[in-house]
Amino acid sequence: MPEPAPQHCPSPVELDDLELILSGAVPGVTGFNQPGSILTLALPDAVSEAATAAGAVEIVDPEGLPLARVSWPAGEVSVLAHAAYGPFRNLHLTPAQHREANAGRTVVPVADALTETQLAVLADLGPIALLALTGHGTPSLSPVGLIRATLAAAELLPDAVVVTAPLADHADAEADHALGVTVTAAYAGPDPIHAIAESLVETYPSTIAAIIDFDRPPVDRQGLVLFFTGLSGSGKSTLARALMDLLLEQGTRTVTSLDGDVVRRHLSAGLTFSKADRETNIARIGWVAAEIARHGGVAVVSPIAPFDETRQRVRAMVEEAGGAFFLVHVATPLEECERRDRKGLYAKARAGEIPEFTGISSPYEEPEDADVRVDTTGRTIEDALEDVLAELRNQGFLDLHGPDLNGPDSAGPA
Repeated sequence: MPEPAPQHCPSPVELDDLELILSGAVPGVTGFNQPGSILTLALPDAVSEAATAAGAVEIVDPEGLPLARVSWPAGEVSVLAHAAYGPFRNLHLTPAQHREANAGRTVVPVADALTETQLAVLADLGPIALLALTGHGTPSLSPVGLIRATLAAAELLPDAVVVTAPLADHADAEADHALGVTVTAAYAGPDPIHAIAESLVETYPSTIAAIIDFDRPPVDRQGLVLFFTGLSGSGKSTLARALMDLLLEQGTRTVTSLDGDVVRRHLSAGLTFSKADRETNIARIGWVAAEIARHGGVAVVSPIAPFDETRQRVRAMVEEAGGAFFLVHVATPLEECERRDRKGLYAKARAGEIPEFTGISSPYEEPEDADVRVDTTGRTIEDALEDVLAELRNQGFLDLHGPDLNGPDSAGPA
């Protein structure tokens, strides 16, 4: 009896690619990992091993709905169900559905908001179909933002309809361009294609400009995750709390604290301090922080987060959600952290009572991608925090100024 196929929820880019394959938008490509195709599927080692034993893997969406069965390792795809949710799902027509519904229209591939100059040209083309090439990782508007902007453009044209197809960024400009040409040709069929000329002066109609402003807020209104990492006792939680107080005092942003100990009580109760559980704890913090950033809020996070791979996962989640990730390495030396030892943890770790303790029996991988590095040794909270505030101001995220260093709010060493 064959092994049951394991289930796997792939990355957003891979889900976009799956939709392209299932829709027939890439003629001749019937699966992942085919020669010459950039539509690839990567499985975690454990899933790949199980899929190889079963001869297939079942692809599910983030809600767990089985979408396709992929033979493994061959990569051939067979449909199980079509995605039935998501913004503007009714506009996700297959090429065949589009040609049946919109035959005779000039197909215009759209990858960014349309300017007034571009709209003036399109208005003279007659009946057109605006093909919004959405996809995860693209540098312009978000997928939903691009569709909204394209619908707004259609309202300003004499005869236009909107169709969308996912065209994700595969970090290969030449291959992605070729894929876009192939997908557009599949939708057009025998109908003409009009390539939009780049507009040198980006002036947008007011309805489109409002959508751009909402989708691409200025840096000081963008969702933001302030991620403090460092050894136990380094001062990261103290700095994070001080920064959060300033944000609350300013009163211009919604702020949520995701302190490590608080999160462990409410979000990650039951997890141990094993490496696997600690990484799960950081991943949970990262997911919540990314959702806060997705909705324009500020999340202040202060776990130890000793491993670069996990910090990169959090960064990717935040950036995928459209937020900014600001990494603070509180680089107080181990000797100083151990001297403070406010909770007596280092003493217990030295005595062997706490296994896998970061800095003693488990490594701390210093980040090479920190936005700012702070050593709190012998410094007041306000003085150390100013290093963080200066870089936040420099990058345009927040215009915060700490309290008077000599005032009544001045505190002792961090």
